[in-house]
Amino acid sequence: MPAYGFAHLRSRRNHSDIIEYLERIQATLDPFAGHFVIHGPPIEVVEGTWPGSMVLIEFPSLTEARS
Repeated sequence: MPAYGFAHLRSRRNHSDIIEYLERIQATLDPFAGHFVIHGPPIEVVEGTWPGSMVLIEFPSLTEARS
């Protein structure tokens, strides 16, 4: 059964640390078969407010997600 990691990114400032992270993140997911399902697309808020963006990463199982 798939397992997911979710993050609420409240600030979307692109600075050198974020750019380096984005360039390197896939290499950290590959050994555990993780992949992005959602990675910062524009958000359509239906009710209330949602500051920032979201990230959702899928793994084949909880074991890979925890690894």
